[in-house]
Amino acid sequence: MSVPDDVLAEAAAVDAADPLAHWRDRFVIPDPDLAYLDGNSLGMLPRDTVHRLHEVLTDEWADGLIRSWEHWLDLPRRVGDDLAPLLGATDGEVVVHDSTTINLHQLLHAAIALTPGCRDVVVDPGEFPTDRYVVAAVAEQHRLEVRTPPAGATLDDLDIDGPTVIVRSLVDYRSGRRADLSGFTARARAVGALVIWDLSHAVGAIEIDLPAADVDLAVGCTYKYLNGGPGAPGFAYVRTGLVERIEQPIRGWFGQADQFDMDAPWTPRPDIARLVVGTPGILGLVAARCGIELVAAAGMPAIAAKGASLTRFALDACDRLGLTSDTPREPGERGAHIAVRHPDAEGITRRLAAEHAVIADHRRPDIVRLGCSALTTRHSDVARAVTAIAALVD
Repeated sequence: MSVPDDVLAEAAAVDAADPLAHWRDRFVIPDPDLAYLDGNSLGMLPRDTVHRLHEVLTDEWADGLIRSWEHWLDLPRRVGDDLAPLLGATDGEVVVHDSTTINLHQLLHAAIALTPGCRDVVVDPGEFPTDRYVVAAVAEQHRLEVRTPPAGATLDDLDIDGPTVIVRSLVDYRSGRRADLSGFTARARAVGALVIWDLSHAVGAIEIDLPAADVDLAVGCTYKYLNGGPGAPGFAYVRTGLVERIEQPIRGWFGQADQFDMDAPWTPRPDIARLVVGTPGILGLVAARCGIELVAAAGMPAIAAKGASLTRFALDACDRLGLTSDTPREPGERGAHIAVRHPDAEGITRRLAAEHAVIADHRRPDIVRLGCSALTTRHSDVARAVTAIAALVD
């Protein structure tokens, strides 16, 4: 296949007018010629993170030693307050602590307890593995069934007719398809069901307003579009007025009302910090905070607009070059990555890196994912990736 040069030229023109282009300079980028399209798995390293971690290591740990716990103790809640505006939330509704998996375990146990007469737990069979594993384990512990849509159907097609708990990603990790946050939440609430939303592939990529959508519970990670670093802590959201009813199923001393009253029986903290379990990883929290602050400073309206532009450009290029993608064309129906389908997705992804200096990723059996992180991805990166794929499948 002959790849048209105008795709690359158009990308360069759009990049030249990009109002967010200068934010790329805020990241450590050793190879400016690398087209990095995997920020939907691991975001790039912010320069501020390098400097801030050095301060924590030398000033707060090396010099401050145990005295630094005076301002470290409540860091999970304070970082949660920093993250809250990116979710449309307010102070006291978000806490950043353990992994997304642990946080989902917590909230799923709590959601079942909050749903009188809960009959089963619902999850899509194509949902992200962690979510399915957690659903299966927690349902077994509560002696509940796991219900999934029939083959070829989605959660939108499922008949929700009574008290149940549903775990659902806002943005599908394979296709990039975005669920109807408000509509699906309202539909579930109307029949006494409760939804836990997984925001891992959405936060930092699209605009989210959990209170406006009347969302009760949500979880997510900070190492994708929030650039928090490998293994950065996840977060949990509990709407105002509900946190006092959350029964903490995974108890640790940081969730205790007075954690230094060592002989006291368990009494959970009255606020969102009751979800914190053991001693938090301070370095991970500091790194996550740097990424969160960077995204907040750039602003989610601008970030979401550029994400829509990048993905639209990618989809248009796929159509022009004869590539197949089932990522929705309507910007309000997708996140900030697209899926290119090909039977040899794994081989194509390897060759993109080895032969074209393009880093993407794949998901079996046939998806090449192209992540479009607004603060670091250029339209020229997208153009190089799509034209390289077209050349490889010729």
